[in-house]
Amino acid sequence: MTAPDFVDIAINDLSTAQRVVVTVVSMAVLVAAILFSRRESTRRESRLSTVVAAVGALAVVVAATVVVVVAWDAETIAWTAIASFQVQATMLVRAFLTVMFLIGVYAGTGVIHRAVSRFVKRTEGVSEHQAEITYRIIQISVYVIALVVVLNLWGIKLGGLLIGAGFAGIVLGMAARQTLGAVIAGLVLMFSRPFEIGDWVKIGDKDGIVTDITIVNTRLQTFDGEYVMLPNDLVGSDEVVNRSRKGRLRIHVEVGIDYTADVDEAMDLAKEAMNDVDDILTVPRPQVVLKEFGDSAVVLDLRFWIDKPSARRMWRAQTAVISAVKSAFDEAGVKIPFPQREVSGRAETGGFRVQEQPTVEAAEPEEADQPGSPVRQDENVDAADADDADEELDEAGDADEDEETDG
Repeated sequence: MTAPDFVDIAINDLSTAQRVVVTVVSMAVLVAAILFSRRESTRRESRLSTVVAAVGALAVVVAATVVVVVAWDAETIAWTAIASFQVQATMLVRAFLTVMFLIGVYAGTGVIHRAVSRFVKRTEGVSEHQAEITYRIIQISVYVIALVVVLNLWGIKLGGLLIGAGFAGIVLGMAARQTLGAVIAGLVLMFSRPFEIGDWVKIGDKDGIVTDITIVNTRLQTFDGEYVMLPNDLVGSDEVVNRSRKGRLRIHVEVGIDYTADVDEAMDLAKEAMNDVDDILTVPRPQVVLKEFGDSAVVLDLRFWIDKPSARRMWRAQTAVISAVKSAFDEAGVKIPFPQREVSGRAETGGFRVQEQPTVEAAEPEEADQPGSPVRQDENVDAADADDADEELDEAGDADEDEETDG
């Protein structure tokens, strides 16, 4: 008696309860294999280990299926179902090669990812963000090549597909040229690195912290709590000011002093006041320079540096400097003038003179009664109003008399 005959006799002797037990055990083994493969792939965090675990789980699935089919004496039904689909050996081989090729491509992209990571660790000047973008581009390229190979394996001609893809590309390019421009600008920004996530930047009239950089847009968090999303094509075409790149920032504060004040003394006072401020750097040292002749004052430019630039540090340092300089000027009697204007007349016309005007209470009765005086003008206006009222009453009386005459 051969081994298959012995297996058939043993299986035929199984009762329904025993077949149920065999099915349950097979399903339990299948679930355990799947859970074990998932745990191994997660623990090792390697695509190769994931592929090995997946292949092992697939083998367990096949074995469990075969056991269940044989246990329930369903081989004939299974073979009939397979024959009904008219599966040829060539198609099975192609399917097997396709699956193995795709598994190899998936595992190969994991190897490429680890190679790119090692390259970034050994190379200075390449950020993790740039490495991730490089890996994604390589991954997409590998997947496209794999798709072409699979299509050739199944005998699908690429000529018609390429022609159709060309027309589709033209149509999509015309319809989504702005989006494509943003994508290309995003790639340029990612590799040129004018700013990175966490930098304090000013893009056009938007000022804030970079929170995210995608392939399509750049996202900012303003200091007013606003969430701003800027298209990358707009970012690439606008002026970008990065205030965090060098790790320090110089701040300017302007203050005006009176033209009669001692300029050198005011400059020394401002410099000493800034030296006592703890929120600014001592190296480079704070500076005070003369900037311009203003309309009302001589303008001094106070220059000082802060490290680890941020909006909070800038405002805190600026507030401390203004308070210190104002206190120093007040103690020394240096005047910070208000805006003022000087009025003068030409010498040929006798210059410009301001004559004090007497008040109405101080005016003499004779002057108040004179024509043209304010009181006289008011009286004339009242008299004119009274005359107009009398004329209206006379006209109304004449109209009444005419009506009585007609009656």
